[in-house]
Amino acid sequence: MRINWYKTSPEGYKAMLELEKVVHKSSLDPKLLELIKTRASQINGCAHCLEMHTKDAIAIGESEQRLFVVAAWREAPSFYSEKERVALAWCESLTNISSKGAPENLYKELQKHFTDKEIVELTLAIIAINGWNRLAVSFHSEVGNYVSNRSKTK
Repeated sequence: MRINWYKTSPEGYKAMLELEKVVHKSSLDPKLLELIKTRASQINGCAHCLEMHTKDAIAIGESEQRLFVVAAWREAPSFYSEKERVALAWCESLTNISSKGAPENLYKELQKHFTDKEIVELTLAIIAINGWNRLAVSFHSEVGNYVSNRSKTK
């Protein structure tokens, strides 16, 4: 690790943890959240977060096959529900916001599957994982030792 950023900036770490608490308290399906976190982490090239969120997803019952294919979710429409597909598209759009923006047609699709509250929750989850990705990539967070503490009953 380049810098132990959470010890160097405990206030920053606390702020990130507070946002993460909001995400975990959301009404969104935990498996959907892990798919979103995995997809954003793939786009951002964050090995630390990929390890964490794929292990967490498996721990809560997500299938390995869906995790293996999520990078190419458009090519496997039968693997993901329409709701998951629009959430993944929103995730990709916001993760690549400088080139993709947040298109109106995609937002209208979101409104077909999510309430206003859920759209905000989904957006906050995407913002959070992008923040974590940027921290982990910037400071070379450790990869290879993550053990999930999640389970299907949580």
